Amino acid sequence: MKRNKLLEKNKIEKKDVKKVHWAKRFMKFIWRKKWWILLITSALIAIKLVFGGAADNKNEYVTVNITRGDLKQVVSATGEIQPVNTVNVGSQVSGTIDNLYVDFNSKVKKGDILLTIEPSVLQASVNEARASLDSAISQRNLAKSEYERNKYLYNENYISRAEMEQSQAAYEQSEQSVNRMQSQYERAVTNLGYATIASPVDGTVISRKVDVGQTVAASFQTPDLFEIAEDLTKMQIETAVSEADIGVIKENQIVSFTVDAYPTETFNGIVKQIRLSPTTTSNVVVYTVVIDVDNSDLRLMPGMTAFVTIIISERDNVWKAPNAAFLIRSFDKFIENANGATPVTHLALLRGGEVVMIPYSKGLSTATETEVISDEIKLGDKIIVGKNGGKSTNTSQSMNPMRGPRR
Repeated sequence: MKRNKLLEKNKIEKKDVKKVHWAKRFMKFIWRKKWWILLITSALIAIKLVFGGAADNKNEYVTVNITRGDLKQVVSATGEIQPVNTVNVGSQVSGTIDNLYVDFNSKVKKGDILLTIEPSVLQASVNEARASLDSAISQRNLAKSEYERNKYLYNENYISRAEMEQSQAAYEQSEQSVNRMQSQYERAVTNLGYATIASPVDGTVISRKVDVGQTVAASFQTPDLFEIAEDLTKMQIETAVSEADIGVIKENQIVSFTVDAYPTETFNGIVKQIRLSPTTTSNVVVYTVVIDVDNSDLRLMPGMTAFVTIIISERDNVWKAPNAAFLIRSFDKFIENANGATPVTHLALLRGGEVVMIPYSKGLSTATETEVISDEIKLGDKIIVGKNGGKSTNTSQSMNPMRGPRR
């Protein structure tokens, strides 16, 4: 009995040894061939994903989300910030600048002296004109006395009528000469007054174009000496809007804009004027739109570039979808049981794995999104824009929802 038990025990131990031996050999084989095994396994998975996945998704629809949110239709432009009213101050007389009484950013009142021109030449003209006037007055007085004497002698028949009339003509000519000299004298006095240039308005000097000692020549045109902004708390932006967008611009529309000086802030304005005089820039017809801006805090400065957004229309908390959702031209061969619905009047929605056709209309449209008006839309709905594996035709939109219709 003991011998039989020992024999059976030896047999079991030999079998266990053989199993361990084969297990070790198998593991060594796996380890030596590990890269081949990984490669084959990866290939099988890829084949499954390509062929098996395509077969699984063959009948799935391509969709875009329909969401709820705000929409704004806007027109963008750029323009330069300028004071509403600026006055260029010039000189009507020539001469050398004698004194300057204001500089850049000076506050001035109407009548304040800005500069004076050296007056010696102008004063000499006044003196010369005065002397000519006095001489003309003396000549007139002499001619008048002679005329009155000859008139008396003529009445007493001592001289001829022709002699009397000749003295009368001389008197009248001397009177005209006096008037002429009087005008020249007054003009010389006026020009002397122009040597002192005063501010025509209340405002701020934003430009000074001359210095002391500089010669002002006013022979052919009035030179600009200063530029005065009447009120820097009221500014305006002149923007150029193309003819494609000008039709939606109206007066009193709200405007928002930014400037590089304050990149994190947004300023507001209002459309004041749409000028009817067009200009052509690079073969594009543009119109000037003037925007009023409140600058009570004086932060905006003349010459700043404004990046303007004119708000045409706004919608709050509406259903909206990307514009690509509306590129489908027909449901034929695209959705079964469409029941004659067309993309113009109906949307195809994917709701809970089922296709649902609902009536709708378009509302506000922007460059990227369009408002969807319908009482049958539910949260989570998706608009069907294509079908995986479908073939494009000339009447339906193919798989890619972002591609426009073929033309």
